[in-house]
Amino acid sequence: MGKLQKKGEKGSATNYITRTQAVKKLQLTLPDFRKICILKGIYPHEPKKKRKLAKGSSAPKTFYYVKDIQYLAHEPLLQKFAETKIFVKKVKKALGRDELDTVQRVRDQKPHYTLDHIVKERYPNFADAIKDLDDALCLIFLFSTMPRQGKVQPGIINKCRILAVEFMHYVIAAKCIKKVFVSIKGIYFQVEIEGNDISWIIPHQFTTPPPSNIDFKVMLSFLELYTTVLGFVNFKLYSNLNLIYPPKALEDVFTEKSSIYYGDDIYRERLESLNIKLAEVQNLEEDEEIDEELLAGDQTLDDLVQSRKEEETFKNLFKGCKFFLGREVPREVLVLAIRSLGGEVSWSSDSGVASTYNETDPDITHQIVDRPSQSHQFLSRCYVQPQWIFDSINQRKVLPVDDYVAGCLLPPHLSPFVNTEGYLPPEQVELLDRNKIGEDGEEESPREELSAEDKKLAVMAMPKKRKALYNKMIHSNKKKASVVNKLKRKREELDEVREKKKAATDS
Repeated sequence: MGKLQKKGEKGSATNYITRTQAVKKLQLTLPDFRKICILKGIYPHEPKKKRKLAKGSSAPKTFYYVKDIQYLAHEPLLQKFAETKIFVKKVKKALGRDELDTVQRVRDQKPHYTLDHIVKERYPNFADAIKDLDDALCLIFLFSTMPRQGKVQPGIINKCRILAVEFMHYVIAAKCIKKVFVSIKGIYFQVEIEGNDISWIIPHQFTTPPPSNIDFKVMLSFLELYTTVLGFVNFKLYSNLNLIYPPKALEDVFTEKSSIYYGDDIYRERLESLNIKLAEVQNLEEDEEIDEELLAGDQTLDDLVQSRKEEETFKNLFKGCKFFLGREVPREVLVLAIRSLGGEVSWSSDSGVASTYNETDPDITHQIVDRPSQSHQFLSRCYVQPQWIFDSINQRKVLPVDDYVAGCLLPPHLSPFVNTEGYLPPEQVELLDRNKIGEDGEEESPREELSAEDKKLAVMAMPKKRKALYNKMIHSNKKKASVVNKLKRKREELDEVREKKKAATDS
């Protein structure tokens, strides 16, 4: 007789392995196992018959595919993790014996590794890296704004800051910004790169250090991968625009400063100001040609030319406008938004480096302020609040400044990322009416509706499957209507509060 197979040793059970078994097989600690899974993109899976796979046990267990663990067993980083474990033991042993010379010698031989091969495995094409850039940018911009006196090492924060500044310089040079929205969490940006919409959030500047009970280990593992990915992406993006990478200011190319990358504080501040022109590798003038193979569906060549003209007009939305920023406004995001659309911007030289003109410049057209009143005003310019910049970008045109002057009650800041079906705020309806363009053609005749009795009879005559689908559609429509009514009631309450505040201000 053959050997009897035990429960859980055949069938689908052989496709899964518990986390404890995987850690034991790879000879790793649990933190190292988590890290290698994050770097390689390995995630746990939920079996269909989890209790049967656990041999009747109800204890919570995490399962992985066996083939994924076998794939991890050939990863070169496992050897580096083992060398790091040996390194830590040697340092602790030398410190315990108070052998300082040995400690220094061992630390000089600390094992190092790179994630270049992992990035190439996970993103074989540049388009794959672009599509997965949202999470990378959100995490890198988050760590770039953290205070240096926390759990995170200052070197990691500085690296994130450098990569974030490089990416923002690319956005300015490529003029690829599309949408902006200010929320309580931070400021959302959306850009278009290689035909893909990339959205991320720039957090508001930290005023207090993060809570001490936050465990950054998992986030730092993701950050280690994302910083490597963004480094590759930034290099490719700069190369596509014929820009020198790492970025250098145009005026510093022919000076000794050109060989310094973030070498001193002044040069770093100038790059972080986002108000300098980057140097190019070479000036190439290429005629823009339209590839007819890129025409999609019913889109004609004339339609494509028209859409490109509109896009080019939007990229120069603020061209010819000179802005001056007050001390109280968020400078970095405003510089990013204004320069990305062709505008010029400056600020007081006391507020930071790289200011290009003073407040007394007669050519300034707009001054961005966030105070109810100004001690001195120039009659030749408009004093507007920062929301005017963001709303103009979202509406893709320079809006009138009457509703955004300093000290006035601002209109609602509508999110360009949310489109609630069945409900539009009154301000958005008004903007759509303003931008509505008359189209030629006859109006469609209204569709004839069945009477209530005919509908009832039609529903009764439906088969069971179609009737279930019909009921599901009715339930979905009622749910949408409930959401719309809730939004309308909320808007009415906000309007009441707004009217009370306005009445109190007028009185």
